[in-house]
Amino acid sequence: MADKSGKKVLVNNKKAFHDYFIEEQLEVGIELFGTEVKSVRAGKCSIKEAYIDARSGELIIYGMNITPYEKGNIFNKDPLRVRRLLAHKREIMKLAGQTSQKGYTILPLEVYLTRGKVKLLIGLGRGKKLYDKRDSIAKRDARRETEREWKVKNI
Repeated sequence: MADKSGKKVLVNNKKAFHDYFIEEQLEVGIELFGTEVKSVRAGKCSIKEAYIDARSGELIIYGMNITPYEKGNIFNKDPLRVRRLLAHKREIMKLAGQTSQKGYTILPLEVYLTRGKVKLLIGLGRGKKLYDKRDSIAKRDARRETEREWKVKNI
């Protein structure tokens, strides 16, 4: 489902929004090989357990699972291999400086296609405490309840 900007979301990480306050977002590219691109386009990708590290001037994603392409051959890569992310040097240095602060981490938020390229939306997140998670759930439930009442009232 492509939206107005020509972006087709392939994989979404809802758990990141539940466990972290996302303060900044950045679009980066992923260094992939041919059969990996085909597998991602088919939606055979998972970023739920993935995290990103900024070391030695590079962004590296760990734990991103790209299922091997069914029609691939010996050129299929390891599904959990470490992949490099493509971003400008100043953006990488900015993220590295911010993650050195206590409680901040870089998380993958969604994988999508834009103009035929596979892109990854990453976010700088600060961990939520248990009471913050409960508060988020309570607000979501209250919003759903009011929408349900409004819908019944207007029918």
